[in-house]
Amino acid sequence: MTCAVIFGGTGFIGTFLAETLLKTKGFTKVYLYDKEPLDKKSSTYRKSLIQTLNEVEIITGDVRQTILWQPSEKVTLIANLAAVHREPGHKDIEYYETNLLGAENVCAWAELVNCKDIIFTSSISPYGPSEQRKDESSLPVPTTAYGGSKLVAEKIHQAWLARDGSSRNLVIVRPGVVFGPGEGGNVSRLIKAVIKRYFFYMGNRETRKAGTYVKELCMAMLWVLQQQKDRGSHFTLFNMSMNPGPSIQEYVEATCRVAEIQRNAPSVPYPILLTIAYAIDLVARPLGISHPFSPVRIRKLVRSNNILPNHLADNGYPYQYSLESAFSDWKASCPEEWK
Repeated sequence: MTCAVIFGGTGFIGTFLAETLLKTKGFTKVYLYDKEPLDKKSSTYRKSLIQTLNEVEIITGDVRQTILWQPSEKVTLIANLAAVHREPGHKDIEYYETNLLGAENVCAWAELVNCKDIIFTSSISPYGPSEQRKDESSLPVPTTAYGGSKLVAEKIHQAWLARDGSSRNLVIVRPGVVFGPGEGGNVSRLIKAVIKRYFFYMGNRETRKAGTYVKELCMAMLWVLQQQKDRGSHFTLFNMSMNPGPSIQEYVEATCRVAEIQRNAPSVPYPILLTIAYAIDLVARPLGISHPFSPVRIRKLVRSNNILPNHLADNGYPYQYSLESAFSDWKASCPEEWK
């Protein structure tokens, strides 16, 4: 009997990866190792999805600590998704503490259980902000603690591979924004803003945002691992995004088509909107009020993440979803998030 272990497994991507593994790879069991088991803060959709997966078991543990737990089955795949990632929201040390110690402890555990295959989800953040197109050959220039910690974590996983490069396999994926049911992130906020009529353009209609549907990401990670094995290679680093990454206007127009609404989003000068965001944040932050107008998020909306998935394009990856079909699948799966 064989199993897969997903570290950070009860999170957004981990839930869908567990479903994909059970559907496509024939594992006896999939373990979701996480320090935050499903609770009141977890997405209702995510909780209900996990409950339908009979071969899934949740293990409570913290990757920042030495991992002592071991399953009874042979571990043939590890997916390391555990990370502190939301920006803003954490102190610099929190990104490094989790992302570096987590990488070290997961790799040490892989050696302990003699698992030969690891998939690691990094990020496009190591590239740093830039209006220039970036592909897998571009030099990483991280400017945030999150991006820097992810780049170092990549190197930790590569060091694990180098210790037995002839029999181990490592796939590192750098995804753009990942969206889908239960996400609750930037794309969810954009969709809600468009539907509720408080979305504004700020000179960023053509700003490109590399992004991928969560189900596409899960399929692509497994596809790349299998392609790597088929050609006798042991390492792949690839960008994950639709090709090309959609513009802000394309996200908005796809939202309107799928939600079956008509919206004429007004344009507001960026300096004015940023000033308003700072004013709202100045009042809301001391009161502990959550709001969607963070100045950090406003600045992100005018910066392109024009990341090219050249590895997938060069190797003929068969995309399953367009932006509109991904949104349609999301709406069909979780209609309450489209109201």
